[in-house]
Amino acid sequence: MSAETPAATGQFSRRRLQFRAWRGSRPFWAGLYIMLGGIPIMYFPYANLQIGHLTLAMATTAGAGSLIIGVLLVVLGVSLWFQKHIRVFAGVAAILLGLVSLPVSNFGGFVIGFLLALVGGALACAWAPGVPSTPQSAEKAPADEGVPFGTTDTTVLGPVGPTSDPNDLSGTNPANGANGRHSAG
Repeated sequence: MSAETPAATGQFSRRRLQFRAWRGSRPFWAGLYIMLGGIPIMYFPYANLQIGHLTLAMATTAGAGSLIIGVLLVVLGVSLWFQKHIRVFAGVAAILLGLVSLPVSNFGGFVIGFLLALVGGALACAWAPGVPSTPQSAEKAPADEGVPFGTTDTTVLGPVGPTSDPNDLSGTNPANGANGRHSAG
């Protein structure tokens, strides 16, 4: 592909919409904040500040601990992007690692990494997957169109009594001979 090759029509728009759909189906911002929180936590203990001929080293004895906390936060952020089902674990772990970074890593990366890890962890814990909406077609009329306001449909849709489901492993089905009691084994 050369520089003169024209891009496919709508290629950028299609990729942008694909990324938007991917981003919307997972805790994207939580993962980004957690990753951004890990960077200052693992960077500042190893940074050297040059002021003229004076070198100021911010290294502490807990430099390895800072590196471990920072790397774990980055890994948790990436994990949130690609494994959205671990959102609560990753959120709680990010909050705990952010709190531990206060005494270990130069006040949590000078409070920047600490705050980003806390906000990202809270976002990860609060995120819930959305329910995909089903578009209603124009030719389909709503079911409530002929029903007067204030009336409810009380039609029973399924059997009310005990079912004879052979795959019921709850131990409370009378059809399995459990007589409504839980079985221990």
